[in-house]
Amino acid sequence: MPRKELFEYAVVRLVPEVAREEFLNVGVVLYCRGQRSLTMQYALDVQRLRVFQLPVPINELETYLHAFQQVCNGDPAAGPIAALPIADRFRWLTAKRSTIIQTSAVHPGLCESAEATLQRLFQELVL
Repeated sequence: MPRKELFEYAVVRLVPEVAREEFLNVGVVLYCRGQRSLTMQYALDVQRLRVFQLPVPINELETYLHAFQQVCNGDPAAGPIAALPIADRFRWLTAKRSTIIQTSAVHPGLCESAEATLQRLFQELVL
């Protein structure tokens, strides 16, 4: 039987106007130290986004989320933050901030496969 590993995850949220405290779940970021994994999945549902008064165009939101994913993946094009160790990148990505892209509180769990767990959480929390 595969060994279960501790993982942590946060929901990635789009917050069009911070003062209104409205948000839309658009992704999940998951860190599993035991599997040396930091992964993220996101999707922008244009139909749902039209309900909000967005302060930026949808293609700009896509750019922000792509940059978030590049940091997650350790892509050198994402700058010095992407060069940090995996745990530090996860902590940086999930730090509290007051911007249009935010994350929920970090939640722990146990998994056999970080990738399968990310897919399940994405289905349950975003789609």
